[in-house]
Amino acid sequence: MKTLNIRWARSIAVVAACSVLATCGLPQVGPNKRQLFAGSVQREGDAFVVAVNDRVTRATAVVPALGFSDAFLKAGRVGSDTIRAGDVLGITVYENVDDSLLGTEGAPANLEEVQVDGAGFIFIPYAGRIKAAGNSPEAIRRIITNKLADQTPDPQVEVRRAAGDGSTVSLVGAVGGQGIYPIERPTRTLATMLAKSGGITILPEVAQVTVIRGKARGTIWFEDLYQHPQLDIALRAGDKILVEQDTRAFTALGATGSQARVPFETQNLSALEAIAQVGGLLASSADPTGVFVLRNEPEVVAEQVLARNDLEGAQRMVYVLDLTEPNGMFMARDFVIRDGDTLYVTEAPFTQWTKVISAITGTASSASSLTSLASN
Repeated sequence: MKTLNIRWARSIAVVAACSVLATCGLPQVGPNKRQLFAGSVQREGDAFVVAVNDRVTRATAVVPALGFSDAFLKAGRVGSDTIRAGDVLGITVYENVDDSLLGTEGAPANLEEVQVDGAGFIFIPYAGRIKAAGNSPEAIRRIITNKLADQTPDPQVEVRRAAGDGSTVSLVGAVGGQGIYPIERPTRTLATMLAKSGGITILPEVAQVTVIRGKARGTIWFEDLYQHPQLDIALRAGDKILVEQDTRAFTALGATGSQARVPFETQNLSALEAIAQVGGLLASSADPTGVFVLRNEPEVVAEQVLARNDLEGAQRMVYVLDLTEPNGMFMARDFVIRDGDTLYVTEAPFTQWTKVISAITGTASSASSLTSLASN
C-alpha cells in the first residue's frame, strides 16, 4: 500500500511539472518580446513595430515648441514716466503772492495724493479737470502752470508720480512672492519682474513661464529667458504671469529600477536618460535587446517613420531599442522620449527559465513531502 502511495505522489509531481512547462503559466512583469512582436501589423496586429535607427530618431525628434508671438516680442517698453489710470500724483504749487489761491501765506499748496481716475483725469482747484493718463509729469506740470497763470502771477508747479500702481501685473505660481506688482523703471521687462517677485521656487530646468495679455498667451522655458535675451519681453499693464512646473511625464514598466509615472527632469529627454532616471535596467532580469517605447504617433510623423502616405489618424507605434548593438547606446541617446510615452523593458529569457526551474523544483519538493507523508 505504501509503495502505491509513493508512486501516486511521484506521478502527481511529474504531471504538475509537465503542466507548468506545457502551459508556461509563469508570473512575469509584462509581455515578452515574442508577445509584443505578435501584436504587430505585420502579424495581423494593430501596432507598427519599428526598430530604431538614425532615420527614425530624426523623424521622431519632435519637441513642444514654446515661444512668444511677434505681438509680444515687438512690444516696446512702457515709458517709466508715463502716467496711467490708477496712478497717484503728488503736486506742489508755489505762488509769488501774499494772498495765494491754493496755499496759505508764505507756504506752498501741497496736494500729496491726487488719484488719476478710471478715465485718466485728475482735478486741480482753479485749473479744472486735466487729462493725466498718457502724459508725463512734465507735461502735466506745463498744463497746470498754463491754467493757473491767468489767475495767479508766475505760478511754479511741481508734479511727482508715486509708485506706478496704475500699471501693474500679477504674478502667480512657483515664485517667491505671489501678488500684484507695479511696472516701474527697474521692472519693465519679464526677467526683472520675476526677480522683483523673489525668483522662481522650482528647478529652472523644468520651469515654464506663461504671459497672458488679454486673449493672447505665450509660454517659454525659464532657462530660455536668459539664454535668448529677445525673449525678455516688455510688460504691459494687466499682464498675468504664471510660473509652473513642466507637466510632461512618461510611464516606466518592466524590468527597470522602478515602475511608475515619471515626470520629465529636463526640457529634452532621451531614451537613455529616461532609463537612467528610473534606476537603469535590472541586472538580474532585464533584457537589453528588448527595450520598447510605446506611443500613439501623429499621422504625419508615422508616415515619415514608415515611409508611406496612406495612413489615417494617429497610429500605435512600438519602437524597439537593442542596447547590445554596436551603436545601440547611441540610438538610445538620440531617441527622444515624449509626453505620455510608455518605456517598457522585457525580461531576459534566462529569467523565464529560472522561473521554470523554480516551479519544477518547488513541485518536486512538494512531491517529496507527499512521498514522506505517504511513507509514514
